Amino acid sequence: MQLSKLRLGLALSLAALFSWGCGGGEPSTVAMKTPPPDAKRVDESVAGIVGGRVTYEGAVPENAPINLESDPACVRQNPNGLKLDTFLVNNGGLDNVFVYVKDGLGNYYFDAPATPVTLDQKGCNYSPHVFGVRTGQSLEIVNSDPTLHNVNAMAHVNQSFNLAQAIQGMKNAKVFTAPEVMVRIKCDVHSWMTAYAGVLSHPYFAVTASGGTFELKNLPAGTYTIEAWHEKLGTQAQSVTLAAKETKNISFSFKVTAP
Repeated sequence: MQLSKLRLGLALSLAALFSWGCGGGEPSTVAMKTPPPDAKRVDESVAGIVGGRVTYEGAVPENAPINLESDPACVRQNPNGLKLDTFLVNNGGLDNVFVYVKDGLGNYYFDAPATPVTLDQKGCNYSPHVFGVRTGQSLEIVNSDPTLHNVNAMAHVNQSFNLAQAIQGMKNAKVFTAPEVMVRIKCDVHSWMTAYAGVLSHPYFAVTASGGTFELKNLPAGTYTIEAWHEKLGTQAQSVTLAAKETKNISFSFKVTAP
């Protein structure tokens, strides 16, 4: 009983420290931006698609098991243990790769979505592990666990933030204002918890799933640089020229290189 009270007191103290003492972050909403005079809008009736797959070559490294003993609540929620999400390979396809249009959109303009993106802390893990969010779009951060978490966004272009969520069900909203690939997010309470956010001003991004597949829809005709990013394997890029109403498939292949 005494230990529970001590743990609760520590959690509330840390919440105050992180939420107020580490300040910063963007407000939960931002003012609507006005498109520049030369801004273009995408005509989806003549737009195309770039899709494809990211594969992994060679023996897949073992994801490291996580020692959860520092927090009994994490142990209880993971009776079969927990491993890192670093290398997820399904049928030769590599998941959790952020694929996006890096260059080529020129002066096309895109409104920020009204629907938020959700980053959940569930089972003492971030979900999703890799995700995309638009500039000006709300990022809703949720603690679904009965234990203290904190969310430390280590941005370099955007303003960093570090907030604590001491109680199950807590929610906070943050907004990134500038493109940045990628923003690393970590929990200072549970060192294994890491997520990555790709922040873009346009909607042409995807996170590979179901065996490394991805699709970038409603892309206007043009020549683009498409980049694929993985947290340990780095980046690869290639140029793609897309005609009106055209569908093109491309592929990326990653492998672990010797140190």
